[in-house]
Amino acid sequence: MRVLVTGAAGFIGSAICAALEAAGDQAVRVDLMLPSAHGTAEAPPGTHRLDVRRAASDRRWAELLDGVDAVCHQAALVGAGVTVADLPSYASHNDLGTAALLAAMAAHGVDRLVLASSMVVYGEGRYRCPDHGPQRPGPRPVAALDAGRFENPCPVCGAALAWAPVPEDAPLEPGSAYAVSKLAQEHYAAAWARQAGGAVVALRYHNVYGPGMPRDTPYSGVAAMFRSSLERGEAPQVYEDGRQTRDFVHVDDVVRANLAALAAVRSAPAERTAAYNVASGHPITIAEVAALVGTGSGITPEITGRYRLGDVRHVVASPERAAAELGFRAAIAPDAGLPAFSTAPLRA
Repeated sequence: MRVLVTGAAGFIGSAICAALEAAGDQAVRVDLMLPSAHGTAEAPPGTHRLDVRRAASDRRWAELLDGVDAVCHQAALVGAGVTVADLPSYASHNDLGTAALLAAMAAHGVDRLVLASSMVVYGEGRYRCPDHGPQRPGPRPVAALDAGRFENPCPVCGAALAWAPVPEDAPLEPGSAYAVSKLAQEHYAAAWARQAGGAVVALRYHNVYGPGMPRDTPYSGVAAMFRSSLERGEAPQVYEDGRQTRDFVHVDDVVRANLAALAAVRSAPAERTAAYNVASGHPITIAEVAALVGTGSGITPEITGRYRLGDVRHVVASPERAAAELGFRAAIAPDAGLPAFSTAPLRA
């Protein structure tokens, strides 16, 4: 199988390429080498330094797409987006880039796509009141956050809501520039599948960590940031009360999910679109993440009580659809993967 991988020099993309080649497949590596992700590093050997936003107009893309069986689209500008001024960058790299790639694929008869999406398309997680059933709370009031009341209150009775797993058919409510752009990518891919007779599998990654993760960039993630603090001899800074719940999934499992998606999309019928959560299935609090990454360090994480407006309280995926339809379940639980991550090699 010949697979074109965008973002091929990145944390996840490079791991996917290595796995494809280990299985005897051919990975066509493409990466723009954005400074925000790669600093001043040169493109790795065999990597074509091309801009996905020019995929429909740059002749070099036509040569790379020739004979490709599927595209694995990992390239994206990540991070929440700090200000409104960031909106054009997300729209350019993620929205326009995906649209141009899809147009180029259609022009060259490539009709199978695996798309890297994200849990952020859900916005807040799903919640339930013991007395009043499922609830959809609004943004947490600043006054409550200032007072250290971090749980979402039931809109009916005011009691703290319990979190519930988020299935793929949950409402999609992106709350940041990045989240909006990831949902736009899914919509563009679905439109392409209908109009071009293609098939797409979108993988909604949860918090990915593991060897090869970059240090101290918007692409790092909280696990790498905790580790960097520990390496400086500093206590990891945990926001709120540390009890906010997430799912952390190892990069090796994310690679396995991509290989399963590539196998599924190759045999999928035309105009098929599907989305799957990619998660460990083992929910964990942020304080527990900090403690596990710091295993053996002797440094205790600091629960700061500080908060960031726009952060969600709990968001945890249901892994059941991916298990049933892709045959994918994560093999590495956070309580094993996060301590190992504390000494895993990172990228500068």
